[in-house]
Amino acid sequence: MGLGASLYSGITGLTVHSERMTVIGNNLANVNTTGFKGARMYFEDLMSQDFSTVNGVGQVGRGVRVSSVYSDYGQGAFEASTEATDMAISGNGMFVVSPQGEDDKFYTRAGNFRFDNDGYLVDPHGYVLQGWEIEQSTTSVTSASSTSAASSSGARIIGTPTDIRMENFQSEPSATTSVSIVTNLDPSAADSSTSATQPYFAMFNNWDGTEDTPLAGTLYSYSTTLKVYDDIGTAHNLTVYFDKVTMSNAGGDTVWEYMVTCEPNADKRVLSGADGNLTAIGQGGTSAAGILMMGTLTFTTGQLSGMSAYTLKSNGGSNIKDLDNWTLADFSTGGYPVCTANFLGKSNASTAEATNATPMQINFGIQNSDLSSNGSGTDTIGWGTGLGALPLSAADVGTNISNTGYLANFKDPAISALATQSFDTGGSSTLFQSQNGYSAGILQNISVSREGVITGHYSNGQVLELYAVTIATFTNAHGLRRDGGNLFKETRESGPALTGQAGSAGKGTVDGNSLEMSNVDMATEFVRMITTQRGFQANTKVITTTDSMLGEVIAMKR
Repeated sequence: MGLGASLYSGITGLTVHSERMTVIGNNLANVNTTGFKGARMYFEDLMSQDFSTVNGVGQVGRGVRVSSVYSDYGQGAFEASTEATDMAISGNGMFVVSPQGEDDKFYTRAGNFRFDNDGYLVDPHGYVLQGWEIEQSTTSVTSASSTSAASSSGARIIGTPTDIRMENFQSEPSATTSVSIVTNLDPSAADSSTSATQPYFAMFNNWDGTEDTPLAGTLYSYSTTLKVYDDIGTAHNLTVYFDKVTMSNAGGDTVWEYMVTCEPNADKRVLSGADGNLTAIGQGGTSAAGILMMGTLTFTTGQLSGMSAYTLKSNGGSNIKDLDNWTLADFSTGGYPVCTANFLGKSNASTAEATNATPMQINFGIQNSDLSSNGSGTDTIGWGTGLGALPLSAADVGTNISNTGYLANFKDPAISALATQSFDTGGSSTLFQSQNGYSAGILQNISVSREGVITGHYSNGQVLELYAVTIATFTNAHGLRRDGGNLFKETRESGPALTGQAGSAGKGTVDGNSLEMSNVDMATEFVRMITTQRGFQANTKVITTTDSMLGEVIAMKR
């Protein structure tokens, strides 16, 4: 009985060491497999048998068996790649892929993805990489429920993880919704447009949208022009004119009038009057064609301290240039005054608050931090009262040019570090200007950030964040099941996948243009191979020695 048990103990040793050699062989076979995670086999002894001894009962072991096979999820080295769609995770996360049109989810560390002929970003098996679409910010007009300006924020993920797909590899055009212009206005400039009755809007009164040159060069002090885009990507010139207002007894303040304009023929606003009649403002139809917004900028010792803005919201009479028709502008949720040009002539789109409008916020470097009403019961959301009654229309400003406190101003103005100014630097100049619209473009290349955000670079110069790659972690990663092809499948032991963006807690970061190499260390595997070989050899010695002992037993009877 004892010798027979020795044979079977040796056999268990041969069996487990054979299996361990299989694990080592598999590790070495995948030493160059992208994202491969090696495995280690652990042994445990079999149940021991009680055996009588002088001191009582002892135990004799009966062999060995495989205890567990655990994956090694240690980080592999990174290999540089020339493909922008190659990704590697630095950390514990895994990419999520799914067969197209199915609900099954697989998890992998191999980031060798490519776009297929349908625009899906897929792995070598055709499984689609999962990610969140990214929402692009837009400009909206504030309402009476707003109490403060919303700070501008970057794009954010929306919805649930979905297939990452570039359907047409094009960037759709986007209408301009935000314009930023920062200038330095020469304080020594002359007042080019003057008016005894409306000094703050003299330049406005001199504008004639029916003429080829709406405003002569001698009637303003400075202008700056930039391109803006409509909903179909057509570019239009947006020009802002500035002219100094001559004031008396202003207490150190200076005031400039400004006009935000487009080409009169591109202005396709149509407004309805109190009598229900429609008036085509632009396309040379009226002298106001092309004027989108007008107002004043107030400077205190050269620094911007106040702003008023008036826009055309309705047709109050036959003369569109009548200042009674120009009322305080609405604000965007970001705290900037807004206007609209209706470049495409859409219906119900000629005022900023209209249903189909594409409002543009105008940023000179001053923002309104309080968008609540002033409590007067009138449509004056976000506007302060000043020293006198709030001038609801441009006509209410009147001829008072000795006190800037009478001009309309934001309820709680906040001045940016980069704002329009009026310092003596040898002349007026444009310090900065930008807008967020663009025409259609073709995808030229993509890049992947450390947060797993896939960004498209287009021929129109736009850089758009498109998708955020979904990263998954597991409470017990050792419970995952290997499905071959560098894929893992969740099980009850692993627990459900915990998904999130790269860079969040425990998910790790993503490196673009990189692939994670196998984490198998050949030197370590060779050492394990040697010990496994010697273990196997030792167990064969147990069997051959036991066989020799059995031979001696048989030889006893001769």
